[in-house]
Amino acid sequence: MSLPGTLSVLLRSALEAAVVQLLGEVAELKRLVAAQRDGISRLKGLKGRPSIKPSGMEKGTEPKPAGKRPKRRGRGKVSPRIVPAIEVLRVSPPRGSQFKVYEPYLVQDLVLRARVVRSRRERWLTPTGETIMAPLRGGVRGHFGPELRRFVLMQHHKGQVTVEWLVTLVAGIGVSISKRQVMRLLIDGQDDFLAETREVLRAGLRTAARITVDDTGARHRRANGVCRQIGNDTFAWSGARLRATFGTTGSKSRLNFLDLLRAGHPDYVINDAAVAYMHEHALAGPVVRQLAAHPVCQFADQTAW
Repeated sequence: MSLPGTLSVLLRSALEAAVVQLLGEVAELKRLVAAQRDGISRLKGLKGRPSIKPSGMEKGTEPKPAGKRPKRRGRGKVSPRIVPAIEVLRVSPPRGSQFKVYEPYLVQDLVLRARVVRSRRERWLTPTGETIMAPLRGGVRGHFGPELRRFVLMQHHKGQVTVEWLVTLVAGIGVSISKRQVMRLLIDGQDDFLAETREVLRAGLRTAARITVDDTGARHRRANGVCRQIGNDTFAWSGARLRATFGTTGSKSRLNFLDLLRAGHPDYVINDAAVAYMHEHALAGPVVRQLAAHPVCQFADQTAW
């Protein structure tokens, strides 16, 4: 539609038709621009707009078509997460009955019971006077098995169950345990977990093109601290434990943050990048020359440095 120079000469109906046409063209242009932006994002390797399905609330308010019955959902359908055991239940039918088929019925249950094993360990005395004793089963620590330790860790860290309630819960199942022993199960022998979290941070920093950082206040051993989160779209690392292993420190200083980015590496190295950084930040010339000419360029830890 071609519009005249002045719109005042048009009738109201003509103006309304022109506005409707222009609104349609603007909507079409917006759709075209959005499609082109998505195409450019895909070519650049970026993420496009998320595909969000329309809400089903509108369909719920519409009248149902006549003659069609809604599909009924299956009743009692269970998808177990573990392989079920097979149990055959028998019945005594009247004489002359004919067997047809087994009717399946799935039952899920939880069994919590204490299991106590008295291990009789062989002990031998060699001709040289050395004592040899049979080792315990794998995972046994402090007279407690791996399943009990796994249960205590899961309840405390995932279920936020306190130590006092853990003592009551485990004792109620039938295990003789004290608060101190529960604390040992939660604290001792956590090197594998700490090594795993450290490797997550190292792998993320090694492969990430960019990272984001956030921090929040944390309370540890009756003292205020700072808990930091480091990550991006592919990994996340955070912590609220000891400074040597996780991300809680006593302040937000730059040195503390750089210490976290080292991901557990304690060594100090003087190389070309370090010397260039010293010159860039105007460190004293004699100090820079002394460090650059020092025969030792790598130190195992802060004490050696």
